[in-house]
Amino acid sequence: MKIGTMGKRAKLILLIMVFLLAFLVSTDAGHAQAPSFPNISLSVGGAADEPGNVATVVQLLFILTVLSLAPAILLMLTSFTRIVVVLSLLRHALGTQSMPPNQVIIGLSLFMTFFIMTPIWQRVNSEALQPYYEEKITGEQALALAAVPVKDFMLRQVREKDLALFVKIAKEKRPEKPLDVSLSVLIPSFVISELKTAFQIGFIIYLPFLILDMVVASILLSMGMMMLPPVMISLPFKLLLFVLVDGWSLIAGSLVQSFR
Repeated sequence: MKIGTMGKRAKLILLIMVFLLAFLVSTDAGHAQAPSFPNISLSVGGAADEPGNVATVVQLLFILTVLSLAPAILLMLTSFTRIVVVLSLLRHALGTQSMPPNQVIIGLSLFMTFFIMTPIWQRVNSEALQPYYEEKITGEQALALAAVPVKDFMLRQVREKDLALFVKIAKEKRPEKPLDVSLSVLIPSFVISELKTAFQIGFIIYLPFLILDMVVASILLSMGMMMLPPVMISLPFKLLLFVLVDGWSLIAGSLVQSFR
């Protein structure tokens, strides 16, 4: 009885679905029309008659462009590259996979970058921005004055070999003094130098953890535990060693001092 009742219910539901589908198809066929959209027109007027409006639009476009390039500027012209690479290599050396997470590494790198770059930004503010706001200098002069502290910072960190390489590639004349180096040559030279320095620091950080991995692997091999991953055993000892030597303080202090 139950099976027969269930069969009748299934047939009834199927019949209702067929009728609904037929009704929808007939309704769509009888009332199908091309969709209509409202007319939309945009027009900009009055700017040509008022030069001030044109200047405002240009300034707005310039600000939006600068904001879109802000991440690249932060990466290329500051200490962010060295810090984030070293912290990433430290995480791989510890073997903690995704701990600390990327958000923590990026956040710590950003705040350390703000700490290191604060004196340079203060010089830019006092030597370029404030005189420009007070209308003592023009925009071109403000840009030239703002580039001086940034160039000083990058020239202290760049390697002569990398700088000479990009000067040669750009086929520019040898600058008479460091500040004569153009930003188009200085920026890639600075980035290459920062990456090299970061990998050197990362290699030094890797050494003690690599030695610990080798010791644990040799002990496991001598005990015949070849199927047990050495990383699983060495990870607690790595964390213990890193905590005992106050590793975060040492890494952060060394990174800050490397820019001083």
